[in-house]
Amino acid sequence: MSGRFPPLECRDVKRILKNLGFVFIVQRGSHEKWQKTVNGMLFSVTVDCPKAPFSQTLITSMASQAGVSKKDFYAALT
Repeated sequence: MSGRFPPLECRDVKRILKNLGFVFIVQRGSHEKWQKTVNGMLFSVTVDCPKAPFSQTLITSMASQAGVSKKDFYAALT
């Protein structure tokens, strides 16, 4: 566990994605797909809520899928 980047719950990640402009697209099983388009580039983030609280590895992966740094991903939680 990192003091700088605390674990995130599913509701936190969904709030971050909404704040970053993502919209919910579809759910298949426990996997939710969120997307947004920026300058013609499609960003797609997969969220698997049963994995919450999310490990730092998964959070880094979701931030990368969203096209932002981990720091910016956490900053969007407010």
